[in-house]
Amino acid sequence: MLLLGAFTLLSVAAAGAVAALDPAPPPANAAVRPAPNQAPAPDLTPVRIVGTPFVPNTNPRQR
Repeated sequence: MLLLGAFTLLSVAAAGAVAALDPAPPPANAAVRPAPNQAPAPDLTPVRIVGTPFVPNTNPRQR
């Protein structure tokens, strides 16, 4: 257990040092991003559902 604790503390210390020294990336400009390739809601085709809908069994004694 002592070895596990020592390894955990050293790992956390190393990760903290790397996180503190790593420069943060510059914020992305929202105007530069391209528009997402999504279809508007009315143009979507309906999806056919096969089978019965799932109903969770909230009372296991009743079947």
